[in-house]
Formats: sequence, structure tokens, C-alpha cells
Amino acid sequence: MKELVIALVGQPNVGKSMLINSIADARLKVGNFSGVTVEKAEVRFSAQEHLIKIVDLPGTYSLNDYTQDEKVTKDFLENEPYDLIINVVDATNLERNLYLTTQLLELGKKMIVALNMMDEAQKEGICVDHEQLSSILGVPCVKVSAATKKGIGKLLNRTIDIFNFPYEKSKLIYSDVVEEEIEKLSFFLKQKRYKTELTYRDLVLKLLQNDPKIYQKMHDEPIWLELSPLLKEALEHLYLHHETKDVSEIFAEERASFARGVVTEVLTCKKSISKTITEKIDALLIHKIFGIPIFIALMWALFQLTFELGSIPMDWINLFFVSLGTYAKTIFGDGELGSMIADGAISGVGAVVMFLPNIVILFFGISLLETTGYMARVAFLLDGFFHRFGLHGKSFIPLVTGFGCSVPAYMSARTLKNNKDRLITLFIIGFMSCGAKLPVYVLFSGAFFAKQNAGNVLFLIYIAGALIGLLAAKFLKIFVFKGVDEPFVMEMPKYRLPSMRLIWHTVVSKAIMYLKKAGTFILGASLLIWFASNYPKYPDIEKTFAQKIELAQSAEAKITLENEKAQQLLEKSFLGMLGKSTDTLFQPIGFDWKMTVALESGLAAKEVVVSTLGVLYALGAGVDEGNESLIGELQKQIPFASAVSFIIFVMFYLPCMAASIVFTKETGSYKYLFYLFIFTTVVAWGLAFIGYRIALLW
Repeated sequence: MKELVIALVGQPNVGKSMLINSIADARLKVGNFSGVTVEKAEVRFSAQEHLIKIVDLPGTYSLNDYTQDEKVTKDFLENEPYDLIINVVDATNLERNLYLTTQLLELGKKMIVALNMMDEAQKEGICVDHEQLSSILGVPCVKVSAATKKGIGKLLNRTIDIFNFPYEKSKLIYSDVVEEEIEKLSFFLKQKRYKTELTYRDLVLKLLQNDPKIYQKMHDEPIWLELSPLLKEALEHLYLHHETKDVSEIFAEERASFARGVVTEVLTCKKSISKTITEKIDALLIHKIFGIPIFIALMWALFQLTFELGSIPMDWINLFFVSLGTYAKTIFGDGELGSMIADGAISGVGAVVMFLPNIVILFFGISLLETTGYMARVAFLLDGFFHRFGLHGKSFIPLVTGFGCSVPAYMSARTLKNNKDRLITLFIIGFMSCGAKLPVYVLFSGAFFAKQNAGNVLFLIYIAGALIGLLAAKFLKIFVFKGVDEPFVMEMPKYRLPSMRLIWHTVVSKAIMYLKKAGTFILGASLLIWFASNYPKYPDIEKTFAQKIELAQSAEAKITLENEKAQQLLEKSFLGMLGKSTDTLFQPIGFDWKMTVALESGLAAKEVVVSTLGVLYALGAGVDEGNESLIGELQKQIPFASAVSFIIFVMFYLPCMAASIVFTKETGSYKYLFYLFIFTTVVAWGLAFIGYRIALLW
């Protein structure tokens, strides 16, 4: 009969000795660990036809090498043979005790958590949802009281059950920053088909934590040459976010944050005599009644700031690009080359860069809320609300990230371990209006709504998009991605003053990403649109209008004829042909062919919608591609109901090309991209139709 060897592990003063006495009826053998004076307690007995040996390891706050007790416990757990761990936890001090639990979960051993001192916890008014704790950690949790021997039999039975069943990986997760780097490095190892006894995730974690044995082993292998710079880049990312280069300190904070998040979820009632500053702030910010209104008020203030403050430098940027376009024509002339550079490249890119201040302010606000630790609280606060719509509480992070850019939002959905939860989240991220859509909203809200209401309209657009996204998630949960909800745990960092260095890094990197997009996707799309709107050439039309303009008596008549010529040439261009070929589909929602073309160009990049409208509506003589001129053209040529319909369609249709590629990669199949195209188009068209009909009655 094989002996079942159990390692009994816990922090000091959690009642391990009393527990082992209760289990074994004081049949203890006490000695010392080999080579040290640290006391070693063992007990042997039989139960359910199993020979059982329990080794009571020295109490330790963590698996470090700071004290001799810690060294002995760590050495035994990492090098000695045993079958499973019983982690004894003080139920009256759960958060502190779970710190050690997180380290034990990293060992990859079978484990059971014994929630000891439940009798004292009840006296103190502490209620622990042990089933929820089991679901979150991925290991069984049993309530016990070593003093009264209550739950001891159940603990022993569950221990033997675990021994007889196959090992199941625990559910320990870290913050999004760490998980992102784990994913990147694991993907690299997978691509290289690196052979290892550990899982890629466990191997990467050891590398990130500077495990000397793993470093020594891998340093002499060929893969190290390529892995080393990737690992250095990953560590630099962690250093920046945690404001320290001490990896032990970084992962200590990670474990502490995870423990706080778990406790927030499983502690269903608690009578606390004194509260920490964090708890006092949480009492207000994640209050069941006031928490959500506070969050909405903060987001409203952010969008007001984005519009009001961001509008100040827009005119300066617009003036710069208009001047640059004029200067380009003086160099290259008014011919085809000058028109391509000035009207195509410079005006197209300028129409996008003009909205950079709005993007920067939005990213700054979101980064500010993230670095203070508030965003993690909002995720917890919204968990119960999200579950009503079939979403996971942790879906909040990729959805909020989606307000900045869909590309990192799709990637951040990796932290959702349940595939169905992840797919639902991926499908509705596009409903969270990304920063690329902001120029369209700013342009249309400024053109069709009073200036004092523009910020409110912008806020309403974002909130409406999010609410429709939640309803869409509910639909997908009921009819498409059916399944059981997983328990939610979010790392709960302490509140801290915002790190301006980290905010600066985040805002600059996002702004550079936005500008790179302007110089690649948007530049290419702008040139393509310029070409499609200027070709093929019709010399007969140009000759006829040239004669009419020459005979015109007044400057006003000449301008009218110039606009008429531009209109006819545009209608007969490749761009006009494309718009008119699909115009029938969009007529019921109030679009003309120009609006249709602008939407279709937005499939490349949403910012191109603005530059396309600039090309389409700023062609008349005397009309430049500046912001005020474009607004004037929109007001003259687009009815209010059509503008409302256009905004709604932009809110919900397929994300840009770059985001669509990442979406396909994250879902693992092109079929999901096809489903996303159908789903978003149907939602966008249906809601735009409703919005158009209501606006007609306004």
C-alpha cells in the first residue's frame, strides 16, 4: 500500500500544530530537519485504506530565503518527495494568509486549503464563501476548527479524494501587465517548439522571477540568443508599471493584489473595528449605490474635458496643414502631382492629426484612473451588473481599453480564461467607441449640435454604445455562446498617487501608435481616395465647363460653375461609381453616395472617414480642407436625420483593418471575422434605421 505523504504548510500562528494534533490524536513524532535546528514534526496513521504521513513544515509568511524557517520550508516543497499540500489558513486574517497560498499555487502540486479558526471567525462576524474561494483558486477549500475538531473528518476525506484524482491546474492569475508578457514569451517558446518539462507559462514565470536554476539551464541553449532580448523587454515593461526593478518586490505586490481581490470577492460579511485608508476610500468608490454614479460622473467629466480642452489646439493644427498644402502646391504646381500631395496626402493626414489632442486627453484620463488603482475597483463594482448581461467581471478591462484602441483591447481579453466569456467580450469590444472614431464624433457633434452641448452629445454617444454592447452580449450569451459563468477575481492594488512617468509612457506610446497609423494606413487610404476621386479624367466635361466659366459675368457665377463641375467629375469618378453601386443599401437610412463611400473607406481605418469627407465635400472653388470649411459643407449637404444615422452606423460597424486582423488572431479562425462582419453590420444598419426615423420626427 503506497504511503500518502502530505506537506502541512501555513503562516505562523494559524493553528497548524493544533490541527495536526486533531487529525492524528497527538501521535506525533518530533525531531529536527537534517543539518538544522529547526523542529520537524511528523505523524503517521491510516485512514480509508491509506497509509498517511503528514509533515508539519515550519510556519512561514512566504517562500523566501530570509529566515531559516523559510529556507527549510521552501527547500522541502521544491526538492523533497510528497504527494500534496494542506495549506492551513487563518480565516480571521484571510488576506495576509492568502499571500502564501498564491506562492504555493505556483508550485504546481495538488493542494487543499484548510480554512482554520472558523469558530473565531464566526464570533468576529466574518463570513467566508468557501465554495467561491475554491472556484477562484481552483483548489478545494474546507472550513475547519482545530480547537473544536469541527470539519476535520471532511478535510481528511477531501484530502484522500484529491490524492486519488488527477492533478488539475490552479487558476492563479496576475495583473494584465504580467499576463501580457507571459502570453508574449509563451507564444515565442511555442513557435520555437521548445522542449521543457514545465508548461510554457510556468517556465516564463520562473524566468520573469529570475529563477537562477532556469537561467543557468537555458543560458547555454541556442534559444537563449533570441529569448534574451524579449525577456529584457518584458522585464522593462514590468519595471515601468511597478516603479521598481526588484522582481521579488514586483511579484510580492502582484500576489498581495491577487489576495486582496480574492478577499473582496469571498468575504461576504465583516465587522471591522478600524479601517485602512484604502478601505475607507473603497467604502465610497465601490459603494453598492453610489459607486456606479461616481464612475459615470468621472467618465462624463473626462469626455467634457476631451472635447472642450482638445478643441483649442485643433485650429492651430488645421491652419498648419492648410499652409503646408498651399506651400506644397507652390513647389509642385497646381497639376496632378501638386494635387496628389496637397489634396490627397497632406489634407488626408492633416484631417487625422488635427484630432491628436483629443486622443491624448482621452488616453491621459484613462491612464490616470488605471495608475491610481481605481479601474480595478470599477471592474469589481461592475461584476454583478456585467453578469446580468452574460459578461465576466474581468471583461471590463478590455472593454474600457476599447475606448482607446480596439487592437490592445482585443489582446487584453486573453486574461479571460473561459473561452465563451472571451469570445463574447471580443465580439462587443467594437461597440466601445475607440479613439479612432472620436474625430468623426467631434466633427459631427460640432457641425449638428450647439457648441455648449457637444461634450454632452459625445458622452451620450460613448454611453449609448456601451449599453448597446451589453445588450448585444446578453443576446450572444443566450443564443450563441451558452455556458456556465466562471467566478470573478480581480487583482486589487492599493490606492497610490498617479505615476506621471507611467502615464507619460502610456500616452506617448498610444499617441505614437496613432500617428504611425496616420502615416501608414491613413496616408495610403487618403492617396487611394484622392486617386479614386480624380480618375478617370473627362476632358470633354472639363472643356465645356472651362468655356462656361470664361463667359461667366460674376465671381459668384464662376464659383457656382466650379462647384458644379467638381460635382459632375466626382460622380463619374471611380469613387462615385463605388458609392453609387452600394447606395441602394444605404438609402433607407438616409445616406447619399458620398456618406456611403466615407463609411466604406473607414473599413481601412476609422480616422479615414474624416479625411474622406474632406476630399468629398471640400472640392468646390474657394473651399479649403480646413475644419470650419468642412463643417460648413456638412451642414449644407447633410440633413440632420442623416447625420444622426451616420453617427450611429459609425458607432457599431466593423472595426478597422488592423483591429480585424488582431480579432481574427485572438479568436483563432477567419469564420469568427465573417460572423463579426455580419453581426456588426446588421446591428449598425438596424439601429441607424431606427435613429434616422426618430430624427425625422424631431
